[in-house]
Amino acid sequence: MQIHNNTLIAECSAYDFKEMLERKKVKSWLKSVSAFANTDGGSLFYGVNDDGVIVGLENPQADADFISEMIKARLDPVPEVQLIPIEHEGHTLLEVKVKAGTLTPYYYYQDGTRTAYVRVGNESVECNSQQLLSLVLKGTHMTWDSLPTQVDASKHSFIILANTFREQTHQEWNDKYLESFGLVTSDGKLTNAGLLFVDNCTVFQSRIFCTRWTGLYKDDAISSVEHRANLVLLLKYGMDFIKNYTMSGWVKMPNYRLNLPDYSDRAIFEGLVNHLIHRDYTVMGGEVHIDIYDDRVELVSPGAMLDGTQIQDRDIYKVPSMRRNPVIADMFTQLDYMEKRGSGLRKMRELTEKLPNFLPGKEPQYQTEAISFYTTFYNLNWGENGRIPIEEVANRVNSSFEKYSIDEESSVKTFGDLQKSSVKTFGDLQNSSVKQKRLGRTAQSILDLVISDGSISQDKMAEKIGVSKRAIEMQIANLKAKGLLVREGADHGGYWRIVINPKAEE
Repeated sequence: MQIHNNTLIAECSAYDFKEMLERKKVKSWLKSVSAFANTDGGSLFYGVNDDGVIVGLENPQADADFISEMIKARLDPVPEVQLIPIEHEGHTLLEVKVKAGTLTPYYYYQDGTRTAYVRVGNESVECNSQQLLSLVLKGTHMTWDSLPTQVDASKHSFIILANTFREQTHQEWNDKYLESFGLVTSDGKLTNAGLLFVDNCTVFQSRIFCTRWTGLYKDDAISSVEHRANLVLLLKYGMDFIKNYTMSGWVKMPNYRLNLPDYSDRAIFEGLVNHLIHRDYTVMGGEVHIDIYDDRVELVSPGAMLDGTQIQDRDIYKVPSMRRNPVIADMFTQLDYMEKRGSGLRKMRELTEKLPNFLPGKEPQYQTEAISFYTTFYNLNWGENGRIPIEEVANRVNSSFEKYSIDEESSVKTFGDLQKSSVKTFGDLQNSSVKQKRLGRTAQSILDLVISDGSISQDKMAEKIGVSKRAIEMQIANLKAKGLLVREGADHGGYWRIVINPKAEE
């Protein structure tokens, strides 16, 4: 907040300007006090008109006394407020600074009616039922997923969760983890999170709707399926559907195969994990949707930003990692499905940024509308005029290969069985009678993994390929020697990059 040419300039939406104090219409400004206390705090400035021009107050002390009296009489509980007089060029204005509360919800009380407000953008709006429940949980320092139920844990099994834990972590499962992970209470009752991980999950809203649409809009559906299951299975079913209805092709290079997937598998996996973790499970009529179009994949889940802001109005790299369902998030972390630190939104964008330079895809886009959160992934092989022809994709890869020619005896494997092509691919080196030795299976698998996730670790490569870490180290050294693979940045925080034209790197 700064003053320039007698004008108060707001740097964010956590401010309200009031030209004068409304004594007969106290609700008009007390609802803002309630909203600030229920959200992230904020300030009301009295003596400033809607344009931010400072006009001052005639009797700021009397106004301050009335404001303090009304807050104590009409708000329950009483929020923490500071009244700060500000002098500027002969004008006195009054800042009512409201601190974000810990005893939410803070109600406005009148004529026997109690109403709570929250801040959405630059407006103070009445809470809906989901927002009110969230405020109640916040005020009791609880989250929905941590709440205990009356369901006996002994009547349910966690076989799917235990087997997944063993596969993902290579550690033995212990039933004592159920309590330490927050799925079961000390007296043997399931929490809401526990209900979402049992084998026979019966939580109605634990569902995903998967649809492959014809074309670019919701018109005719090629395939549509609904799954209702625990969260581990929902993640599997969702990823299986995406893999079945998105395409992945490759181009034959002189001594290896170069994958050309439509999407980064790892980025979409990260996106689906985030939508299952951070969705609002108090919305009974909502579920996660997976919508696949020709040019994009959209993930939609109930529940907007926790702080009421619009994600499209935020700098994605400055959005803090906030968890609506910390128990669920921790369980996915224990399963090695997500990183222990950082924002999943940033991770998805970084995965796209670190794709090899022959896949210059658009960054994932995020949007909130009403009470829904959208993540959109764009097809890497889609242009302004539709799917990029396989010839152009091949030329994009080969743009800097001056020493390669077309081999009339080979062909490009096209994108799935949905497209057929007789386009020829890159053959042997010109003016050379020595054919290059083809990469081994492990080396080819390393390149395939790097395409999907440039930040993948050598330990994870060894686990996915099924070889020792030493074997991975030897193959990576060989790929580096051939000039096909380079490491950008440090061991931790860096990423792998495939070099399409080794000569150009010299």
